[in-house]
Amino acid sequence: MIEHEMLSFLLAVAVLLGAARIFGEISRKFGQPSVLGEILAGIALGPSLLGMLLPEVNHWLFPTTGSAAIALDGLTFLSITLFLLVAGMEVDLSTAWRQGKAAMVTALFGMLVPFAVGYSLVRIAPEFMGFTSHTSIHLYALFFATALSISALPVIAKTLMDLNLYRSDFGMVVIGAAVLNDLVGWTVFAIILGLMGSAVDGNLANIFNTVALVILFTVFVLTIGRWAINRSLPWIKAYTTYPGGILGFAVTLGLLSAAFTEWAGVHAIFGAFILGIALGDSRHLRERTRATLDQFISFIFAPLFFASIGLRVNFVEHFDILLVITVLIVGTLTKVGGCLLGNRLIGMSWRDSWAVGFAMNSRGAMEIILSMLALQMGLIGDSMFVALVILALMTSATSATTLQAILRRNKKVHFQDFASSKTFLNEVNGTTMQEVIREMVEHMSLSLRDIDARDVLRKLLRREKLMSTALDRGVAVPHARILHLREPIVCIGVSRRGVECDSLDGNMTHLFIMILTPQDDNGVQLDILADVGGLFRDQEISEEIFSVRNYTEFLAEITQMREKAKLM
Repeated sequence: MIEHEMLSFLLAVAVLLGAARIFGEISRKFGQPSVLGEILAGIALGPSLLGMLLPEVNHWLFPTTGSAAIALDGLTFLSITLFLLVAGMEVDLSTAWRQGKAAMVTALFGMLVPFAVGYSLVRIAPEFMGFTSHTSIHLYALFFATALSISALPVIAKTLMDLNLYRSDFGMVVIGAAVLNDLVGWTVFAIILGLMGSAVDGNLANIFNTVALVILFTVFVLTIGRWAINRSLPWIKAYTTYPGGILGFAVTLGLLSAAFTEWAGVHAIFGAFILGIALGDSRHLRERTRATLDQFISFIFAPLFFASIGLRVNFVEHFDILLVITVLIVGTLTKVGGCLLGNRLIGMSWRDSWAVGFAMNSRGAMEIILSMLALQMGLIGDSMFVALVILALMTSATSATTLQAILRRNKKVHFQDFASSKTFLNEVNGTTMQEVIREMVEHMSLSLRDIDARDVLRKLLRREKLMSTALDRGVAVPHARILHLREPIVCIGVSRRGVECDSLDGNMTHLFIMILTPQDDNGVQLDILADVGGLFRDQEISEEIFSVRNYTEFLAEITQMREKAKLM
């Protein structure tokens, strides 16, 4: 790049990143995902607004040809590749497999119903659904079906965390289903991209080669590659600077994996995504390292990509109201309906089934990325792209509000309403989560009446294996639903020295709130978990709790915390 092109490139990146961060923060202040603000920033700077008001400024700042334009495209390409690496790290395969039937059935019906309806709709009414003859109608229908089927795991996880439901049984079913959904959805999309490239070449052998490479690559990385990464991380942590060695290792592997899939004929982001899954599944990758990589990429690189979307398309000119409404209605009804049907077949309550459906309906960044790639490949037109972006933003923006409305109970629940002096331990001696759980079950065995304490212990430990129930700020919430239990029971234990429990923030756990509810609890367990998470989300555990001598003193401290929370 010559001097003025370098100046143009630096200004473009600075303005784009600055506007994206400002709009993203404003969006978060209103309780919306930051990606909404980041895309709006790009729309404001792109042809939709700045291009209409000050076209010369828009063209000078964001040229469409020349070295500066190529450099900006390269930077956004790198940004989305790294973002998919981080998104893959959010995919916990172990959790998905351990959820078993519930997650698999939810994921299966949550994909098959939207896929079948989406494919059929394009074949029945291709022109109405934005199809033009410049591409294959079969590939266009396959893409639209995949776009309706996919969910946004990062958005779903963030929504569940905000509602204090992430580590609940309900949350684990949703996360497990979303993991499988994303894995299958992105694999199908990678195959579609491979089919497009092979169709251009006109060589049938290339189609089979691409499909075979995608499948073999996925299987290899998630088996042998995953094992090798897990074995390598302890060595890297021992002999390199922490956390720089791990971060460099992760990014290097992610880019190499991306380069391989680009060479194989599918997009580079698929390789980064699959490698991220293998990396994130390692038990040697600490939460702080994961958070460091996530924050750096999510706050610097991701905003650049999402803001750049608004530079590519005129959202005003290509806004087709009928197509937008159709995509919104069909996308929401099929996703929610498919999950609802699957959940009812496995015996989930109507309330939880509706909640799972709307949680899985979040499309978010993953849908936008999928659509952007399809637009760049010439698979879809601008009108369909705009409709899919609006679907992603609308479903993500309304997900938390809808879940709150479905799961809200008439009476406010406090966790201490189900505890008593008989189920309170002012000092637990266990040094691991498993030891603490055994100690607490033994202490509360008399309160269980006719319930077998050994069965309670088995269910609590089995739940803990799915995912640690340790939250942040020193609190853990081991919980289980118990057959024949008549009413909820909460047991509270305090550890003055703290226990290492793989918490979200990496700190020691001091307060254990064990929650047992009947098998059919009408959502009480979720309400208790939400109450605990809400109380301790913005407050550290009071040091006075460590010195309480009885349940009455503990209640006094909790009451004081609740009063403080009302004033915050």
